[in-house]
Formats: sequence, structure tokens, C-alpha cells
Amino acid sequence: MSTKEQILEEVKIEELLGNQNTIVLFNDDVNTFDHVIDTLVKVCNHEPLQAEQCALLVHYKGKCDVKSGDINDLVPMCSALLDAGLSAEIQ
Repeated sequence: MSTKEQILEEVKIEELLGNQNTIVLFNDDVNTFDHVIDTLVKVCNHEPLQAEQCALLVHYKGKCDVKSGDINDLVPMCSALLDAGLSAEIQ
């Protein structure tokens, strides 16, 4: 594969993905597992099992990507997570 072909392939992949951003949820040692799980289900439309897995990852790893997508969709979700007392940011 030539360099030109490789660059074109990378550009096509970036076009397909668009400008994907991610909401990262951080451990705060304040909120309960139930509160985190309920909030992820309500705000991010997670299934309960998915929300539980994210809560466990946040607890043990310190952070977890909880939602990816277009920035315009993520801003209100991240704001709702913050309003619920969780620590989150868009990256």
C-alpha cells in the first residue's frame, strides 16, 4: 500500500467517524453505586447492566467512557450528569 493510499484510507475513516467526542465519568468517592447507575440509565440511556459495569469501572479504574457521539448531543448529557452531582467531562 502506497503512502497516498494509506492517507486516503485514514481520511475516509475519519470522515466516517466524524468528530466523535466522549463523556468521561470520574470516581468521586461521594456518590453511591445506585445513584451512579440510576443516573446513567436516566441520562445516558444505558441499560441497567451497562450502567452497573460503568460504575464498577469508575470505582476500580478511576474513570470510564460512558457515552460517545456528536458534541451537540453530549453537552446536555454531561450537564445532566454534573447536575446530578457526578464528576464528568467531555473529551
